[in-house]
Amino acid sequence: MAGQMERTRKWYGVPAKRGMRVLYTGCGKKEFGTIRSAKDCRLNVQLDGLKHTMPFHPTWELQYEPRKPLSTLSEGQA
Repeated sequence: MAGQMERTRKWYGVPAKRGMRVLYTGCGKKEFGTIRSAKDCRLNVQLDGLKHTMPFHPTWELQYEPRKPLSTLSEGQA
């Protein structure tokens, strides 16, 4: 619901939007994902390669709209 996402943005001061790409950097690893929804001020993120979403705290180890390092992009994508 749009109200939950808007509430999360205002409460935590983050730019989160449905469909936005994020980079999770917790637990000593880096994983890209996509914000799918929000509920109870948590973001439901689908990490790349997974079929389901997982709840993430909006300010804990998330980077919004990250850029992939140039070494991971194929020619013409940069």
